[in-house]
Order: sequence, then structure tokens, then C-alpha cells
Amino acid sequence: MSLKNCLQSGLDFIEFLGDRVSNTNKKELRDIYNSEFRGREGRKDPSFSSVVFALTKFNKAYIKKEKLFINVKPQVRVYCDQWRRPRGPQPQPHSPSPSSGPQKTAKTPKPSAPSTPVTPGMTPKKKLAAEILAKLKANRKKLTADKWGIQITSDPAGKNGKVQFTVERLRESFILRFHILNKGTACIHFTYYTALHKMPCFTLEDERRVTRACPLFLCPGESYEVLVRYKLSHFGYFPATMYFEFCPDLPASAPFCIVREVEAIASTPLAVELGPVSPYKPFQKGKYRAANLVIVDGVPPESSGAQPPKMPVKLAAYKCPEYLKGLAKLLTEDPAAAGRSFPSVKGLLDSSLRMKTYPHRFHLLLHLEELQMEVDIKKYDILNQTMTQEKSNKSLLTLRVPGVAENRPSVLRGDCLRVHKSADKVEPITVYNGYVHRVELDRVKLGFSKQLLQIFISNMKFDVEFTLNRYPLRLQHRALDLAAKHELEEVLFPSGAAAASLPMPKLRMFNDQLENNPQQHAAVQRIVAGSSKPAPHLVFGPPGTGKTITLVEAMNQVYKADRSAHILACAPSNSACDLLCERLMVHMDHHRVYRLYASSRDPRTVPKSLLKHCNWDQRRESFVFPDKESLMEYTVVVTTLISAGRLVSGGMPVGHFTHVFVDEGGQAVEPECIITVAGLLSAREGQLVLAGDPKQLGPILRSPLAVKYGLGLSLLERLMRDNPLYQKSTDSGHFDTRFVTKLLRNYRSHAAILKIPNELFYENELQVFADQWDREAYCNWEYLPKKGFPLIFHGVMGKDEREANSPSFFNVSEIEVLVDYLTKLMETQGKKGLPKLSPKDIGIIAPYRKQVEKITKALKSVTALKRWSDLAELKVGSVEEFQGQERKIIIISTVRSSLHYVKMDEEFNIGFLSNEKRFNVAVTRARSLLIVVGNPVILNKDSTWKKFISYCVNEKGYTGFDFRDADGEDDIVSRLANLKFNVDSDSPGPESALQQHVDLEWKNEH
Repeated sequence: MSLKNCLQSGLDFIEFLGDRVSNTNKKELRDIYNSEFRGREGRKDPSFSSVVFALTKFNKAYIKKEKLFINVKPQVRVYCDQWRRPRGPQPQPHSPSPSSGPQKTAKTPKPSAPSTPVTPGMTPKKKLAAEILAKLKANRKKLTADKWGIQITSDPAGKNGKVQFTVERLRESFILRFHILNKGTACIHFTYYTALHKMPCFTLEDERRVTRACPLFLCPGESYEVLVRYKLSHFGYFPATMYFEFCPDLPASAPFCIVREVEAIASTPLAVELGPVSPYKPFQKGKYRAANLVIVDGVPPESSGAQPPKMPVKLAAYKCPEYLKGLAKLLTEDPAAAGRSFPSVKGLLDSSLRMKTYPHRFHLLLHLEELQMEVDIKKYDILNQTMTQEKSNKSLLTLRVPGVAENRPSVLRGDCLRVHKSADKVEPITVYNGYVHRVELDRVKLGFSKQLLQIFISNMKFDVEFTLNRYPLRLQHRALDLAAKHELEEVLFPSGAAAASLPMPKLRMFNDQLENNPQQHAAVQRIVAGSSKPAPHLVFGPPGTGKTITLVEAMNQVYKADRSAHILACAPSNSACDLLCERLMVHMDHHRVYRLYASSRDPRTVPKSLLKHCNWDQRRESFVFPDKESLMEYTVVVTTLISAGRLVSGGMPVGHFTHVFVDEGGQAVEPECIITVAGLLSAREGQLVLAGDPKQLGPILRSPLAVKYGLGLSLLERLMRDNPLYQKSTDSGHFDTRFVTKLLRNYRSHAAILKIPNELFYENELQVFADQWDREAYCNWEYLPKKGFPLIFHGVMGKDEREANSPSFFNVSEIEVLVDYLTKLMETQGKKGLPKLSPKDIGIIAPYRKQVEKITKALKSVTALKRWSDLAELKVGSVEEFQGQERKIIIISTVRSSLHYVKMDEEFNIGFLSNEKRFNVAVTRARSLLIVVGNPVILNKDSTWKKFISYCVNEKGYTGFDFRDADGEDDIVSRLANLKFNVDSDSPGPESALQQHVDLEWKNEH
């Protein structure tokens, strides 16, 4: 028998001795062990000498002058002392069922497939533990039910097997009493109790110290009490699952268990205010949509056409083939059947990407994405909604659309919404198309036909349907066809046809900073020389390394070297394009730069400095597409990837643009990226430059099938992953600088903030070049756990919650901590050498929309923060909303506190867990101070977070809940494997994918 098992038997024997533990006579103790303890209930125990050896080996006992002295004194059992393995029972014959009611002989269950997914290579104990956890989840009602006449009540009282209570004051003891009463007619052995996971905030106590080795005999009418003594040191949510085990005093009886759930909560009034507004009810499918419709078209806003009036290059509809709906269903439910029913299509999806099948494969993936978008947009349909007539323009009706300000859903000028009278039930139903003329916060102004306006009265109820704007998808489809037509193989699948060596031009940088940065300087030289042509040149820019200013410098130098050059500068978002444009104008004649906006762009969001240099028509109060000849006069045209498609439609000649620069190229799907080159750039003479970071967030997609088959991979990441030209040489360990430049100098963050992402994602090559005063501004903040280390991980035991019909998660315990840090930052600003702070210096990142919502609400309700008059400038958003941005101080709320939902994050690629790119973006936004608030027990399940948390602990930057006393995996497995459950699963499965869907933001960049 192993040393560990001998130790366990020894510890059980010490508990069995009780008051006799003071006996030091070795012979008497051996007699007690062999005659009273050893072999109880048919268990196989080691010899007494083996037990003594184990106890002395682990300093639980020592021998002096032939006497045995035991170091472990009987005392009130502290919770952390309980996690020893109870001695496992030997197999027992089948026995009466432990359920209440007439006893029945238990039937031998038929073999069946395991209900719990088991990881290959699991030990038998881990397998059993996994099955027990599944039973706990699936059979809660049976496990919490009283049985065999045993009734368990509590003070405070519980309900439906759960005891919830709030601890009013921290660091004060609170006692929860479990009262066990035998109300039956038979005697029952109380054999064992435990909590299923360890937490240092409570201890378990009972007068007789019940164990399997020393059970308690409960006759009818007798009772017993078990105490749980809580002492909370932190605000948060502290759950426990109590397991009580009994065995009837009848021949061949099987043990049975009763489970109670405990939830201790310590919170501030703020947490109560932010709690769920109503219980979570998963979103249900919308009402049936009538098939027999009469469509009445509305009035679009002036100049909102999706393309210029003259369209030399046509844009087809690219409608989704009907058969794809069936294929998508099969691919989701039975991929093998999909292969049999659609062999050519399945073969196309499974094959590697090459030019011959390039357009066909991406057409298919875009259609799969569109199918999912159509499903998702329906969730925003509104029933029984009223509209109001505009006073200043009676031809427009105003509709309130909650969430539109956050692009949930995205509604842009020119988009179409469909409404019909809620009272109309008889088909054909008349549906009125309304076109968006203006979006104002949560309201949209719609242009309808006169037919609706004539019958419209106040308080008339309408059902509203949102429709998909297919224009961006159509442009991507066309770009795929044009890529094949214009033979862009050497751009999309470069073979290395570039000149082996070209003389590098001697350049004097416009931006002095680049003179002293060898990587930025070399990138500009390579781009000006065209060293990669016809292949793209990639600027691999990790966080804070200045990839955007490198592109801007390259554009300035290209124009300086060749006055006939014409440049198209693009990015996926309008904000990134605006930044490019503003930086270009620092050194380039303003009249040589033109910012092209889509007609849907809200002019109020355009920087004032750019309004004079764009397609804004003041007379018509809208963005108007200029003629081709006017556009061709400019040296640089700046626009989004989608709006670059309008240049193709407008007949811009192929080859007019000698250079195409794409910033943040890693955030766009490949078909979106090639809109900028297909039909615009010469396949042989043109130069494509992509800047981005494949280690940061890529495109956001809705279709899991589109992700699975590669649509989520940007052109930049695909080239770096699959093409040898863009990979490090196995000989030199360096990139071929003709094709790719990796920027290495980080001008943003303190070394402590940069360390883990640098090790995990950038081969430890990043160098700290941030301004010393700025990066060290918070190194002596009084609330740092360790001075000189401007990084805090604050451990919080919170709770994942949802409310109403929103599937998004929030965690109020984390918000309490976050608000406390904000208050401290505000109170200490400008003191003891700290800089003055304004809200725009701080960013708060959370992975879920509902947490963003709750944090925003908290900021408005906390009195202390109202001293900041411009609090609205404190940005709270998702990781995606912070990509490409930086702040002096970043606070991250990770939200997750339940293992139950971790698997969902993995499947849907949401949250921080199992998504290292999201982690990378979040932790690299801060310049001077990074504060992370999260549940360390949950986050440690992920290898990336585990490394980060260990780093904070080792550097003494960890504070909050002490997770080190929490169970290790082996402790949990051993304990679970020794529990006894005699229940069968009869509960429904987990929520559907639709119910678990997290509310993603809809893209609105045209």
C-alpha cells in the first residue's frame, strides 16, 4: 500500500481515537488499531507499523523512548484541514434504494454510453469525478431532496436545497447551522460530510467529528447539528456545495447522500443597485413571419445610393443559393452526411486554398456567414412599437430602437427597415419599407411611402423587422471574381518572383523618430524600393511599435521619390482611416490628400479638420461621391476597405494607384481586404503594403462554419502562417526583409506590463522605448501591492449573472472593486508626484456587453466620481473597441466566475478564456498602470492567464482573494471520486447555442 494511503489511514485513526489521542503507549495504540479500527466495514487497512512510519515521515507523530506522540490534536476542524482523501469503500452488494418511499431492490443498470464527455487519457479517478460533477449538475432536484426520513434544515433557512445569506460586515464571524433530523422509522448512520471545494473563508464544525471511521448513529427522532463558520475578508460571492452522507442501519444497505448549496454574499449598496433587473429568460424565437406579403417601398435619403450613378463596373446581386441552407444545417449536425449529399462543396471546403478555387471557396464562406447574419438580425425585431411624426419634416417617422447607439443592431443612413401594422393578421400583409434618413442616439428617422403616411395616426402599433445590408457582402463577392479576372495570383499567393537584391534608397525621414529606429527605417526603405513586388510587403507591428506612423512615413517617402505615384490608403474602420489622414497631413500638402466617406457616415463623427478635404457637400448636407476624374488628381485617397469598392464601381482604371496601403490589415476578412486591390492595383507593377499584427484580434464573424473553414483568417495572417516568404528562416532565425519587417521597439508600455505578452507572443524581442517619465508615472502609487511594479491582479470571487432576455454576462463584485480603484485614482491624482488625471486617461475593458453596460451605470451613480465633470470621456468598452488604442491607465474586468460557462467561451470564442488574442490586446493597451480584476481560480484553468497570474504573484503584484488555499485538481478529483451517488440523470441538457449567444456588435464601417 502506498505511503500516501498509509498516511490517510493514520489520520483517520487519529480522528477515531478522539480523547484517547493522548495515550502514548505504543502497544495499547497497536491493540486499539488492530481490534477496533482496522478492517471496519470491510475496508483494507495497512499494518500498524506502516501507519506509524507514514505519520512520522510526514511529521504527524514522533517516537521517543518507545512511546508514540501524536502531533495532530483533536480540535474544531478547520476547512482547509478536511481535504484529505476519505478511505474509499469496498464494493458492496446491491441494496435498497435510498429514495424515500417503499424500498425496492436496485436493479443492475444496463451498460450505456457515458453521459459525460471524458478526455482521452483520463485516470479512472478523474473519469469518475467528471461523471459525478455531471450528476451534480443534471440531478440537482434528486440530490437536494430529503431521503429515508432524514430532514436537513438550516438557519438561516434555505429554499429548494439552496441557502443564501448576506454577510453585513467583513471580518466578522457568521454561523450557518445545518440541523439534521431523523424523522423516519429506521435508525440511520450519519457517516460523512464535506464541502466539495475548498475555500479559506469558512470552517466546518461538529461536536462528534463525524467521519466514515467514526459515524454517528441517529435513531428515529434524534437530531444533530453541523456548523459552517464564515469569516469574509473581501466583497464577493462565496459559494459552497455541502455533501452529507448517510447509510440505513439495515442489512446490505447502500449509502445515500443529501446535498445543500450555500451562497454567502458580501456586497456594497452599489452591488445591490447593479443586480439583475429581472430573472434571466433566454431569448425565444420571434413570432411567425407571414409569407404572403405586399411590399410598399419607401423614400431613400438623397444621395444614399449604394454606388455612384455611373457604374462602368457592374455589381451583381450575389444572392445566396437556396441549397446552402440545407448544407449549413448538415455541416453543423452531421458533417459526414454533408460530404455524401454535397461532395463537391464539402471537398472544396476541406481542400487547401489555392488560386484555382480561390473565388469559389470564398463565395461559399461569405454565403455561410450571410446565412448566420440573417438568423442573428431577427433577434432585434420589435413588436407593438409606436412611431412619431417629425414636426419639422412630416414625411419622416421616428422609431425608437434600443441598442442602435452601440450597433446592436447596426442601423446606418440608407438602410431599410420593414414595418407592418401589428393588428394586421390576415394575409396578404402589407409591409412598408422605411429607409433611414438619420440616426440619433436610440432613434432613427425613416422615410416611408405616402400610402403609409396617409393612414398614419399617433399610437398606431407596428411590428418592426430589421434587414441585412448586403452591399458590403456584394462588394466582397465582386472582389473575388475580379481577383481571378485580373490574375492576382502573385499578390495573393506570392512565389518569390521579386528581385533578389535592390539598392536601398538613402532617405531622410520626415518624422525624426524613425531616423533612430532601424526596423521602421528599413521598412520605409523596402517599401520605397519595391523590394517585394509583385508580392505584398508586410509590416508586422506588435502593440505600441508604431506601425501606423511607419505607413504614413512610407507614403510620404513614396510621393517624394516619385511625384507620379498615386496611393490608396485604407483601413477597416473609419476611425483608423481618419487617423491615417490626419497624420498624413502633418507633412503632406493638404490639397494632395482626399478623404472619401460613404454616404452613410454621420458627419457629426468626422474630425473638423477633415471636413474641408473630403466628399462632404454642404449644400446637400450629405456625402456625395465625386467623379472619377476629380479623384484621380489627388496623390493619396483615404477610405475604408468597403468604400474602396466604390472606386471600382466608379471606373477607376486598373493601375492608377501605384501603391495600396492597408493599416490594421489583420482585422479584416480576406475578401474585404482584396476589395482594395482587385480591379484597382496592377498585378505586376503595383505595390500592396499590409500592416498589422497576427497575434492581435482578427475579424469578427458570426458563423461558426465560416470560422471553421477559414474566413476568420486575414490575408496578413494567412501569408505569415502559410507562405514561406513571410516566415522566419530556419537557418538565420530572421524574416526576409524584402517581404516582411517586424517592428521591435515598443513606445507605449512599462516593462512590467509588456513582459508576459512579449514572452508569449513576440519571442521576447520587443524592446522598451516608452518615455521614462510617462511609463513610470504610477510606479510609486500608494495602492500598488509592490512599489516599482505598476501592475495589479486583484482576485475577486464574484458571480456570473444574466438578466431579462439578454444572454450577455455581468459580475457586480468585480464592478465594486473596479469603482474602488477609480475612486482611489481620482483622490490621489496630482499628489505625491502623481500626474493630474482626466477621465480620457483611463480605459475600462470588459469582454461582455452587459458588463460594459453595468460599469457605465455604476460610473454615473457613484457620488465620489462626479467630481470629474467630463466623466463621459472615460471609455468603457469591449476588447475589440480598444484595439489600436492606448490609455495611461487600463482596468480590465474579466467577468468569468463559473466553470459552467467556460466551455461556452471556448465554443463561441468569446470572453478572455481560451482566446489568447483577446488577452494580448487587453493587457497591452496600458502605458503606466494596468489593473486586472478577476477570479484567479477560474482564470488559472487557462494556460495564458495562469502564466500572467503566476507572474503577478511572484512579483508581489497580486492582491485580493487568496486563491492559493483553493483546491488543486488532484484534491478535488480524489474527494469527488470517494462520494457516493445513487441517482440517474433525468434532467434536460444545457442551454441551446442560441440562448448562450453573446450579443456581438454589428459592423457598421462602410
